[in-house]
Amino acid sequence: MKMILLGPPGAGKGTMAARMKEELNIPHISTGDIFRAAIKNQTELGVKVKAIIDRGDLVPDDLTVALVKERLSEDDTKTGYILDGFPRTSGQADALAEFSAVDGVINFTVSEEEVVRRLSGRRLCKECGTGYHVEFIPPKKEGICDKCGGELYTRDDDQIDSIKNRLNVYADSTEPLISYYREKGLIRDIDAGQNPDDVFANFKKVIS
Repeated sequence: MKMILLGPPGAGKGTMAARMKEELNIPHISTGDIFRAAIKNQTELGVKVKAIIDRGDLVPDDLTVALVKERLSEDDTKTGYILDGFPRTSGQADALAEFSAVDGVINFTVSEEEVVRRLSGRRLCKECGTGYHVEFIPPKKEGICDKCGGELYTRDDDQIDSIKNRLNVYADSTEPLISYYREKGLIRDIDAGQNPDDVFANFKKVIS
């Protein structure tokens, strides 16, 4: 099973991908993972990526596509993969189609209100980095880490204005991609606003 996951920030793609990875025994691959692995392994492409990132620049499409192609040529992807964060544009989707045919695209849908609720409630410990959520995983004492007693804080990108901006950017960049795959009959929508077990049950049902 070769699949692509789409969905806005906070839709739970990472959580679902981790569970499906275990279910199907196929790798969950994100562009961030690809970049880090290529840099760590010091491949020719990895050296180029490191130089770009060290300059603070964005990795261009052609190099990203080449890295994905390199990653998908590895043995662990022969029975399938879960792509997360790639492709991001219809141009990248065209490039992917030249070297790997996907079986389906899962589009996790969730309301803006729910995304804001999920992301704005996240808290991190300044000392040890432990994560909490004011509703789902609250600390025993408000604002204080259970593990080390450090102060909890909200990341800048989890502030409400930032979340709404991220959602707008996602919508602008991804709507054409959703249309691209819908026209090919590859998209399956899943309501990600439910509890995680129900979302995962629907996920399994759809890909079966």
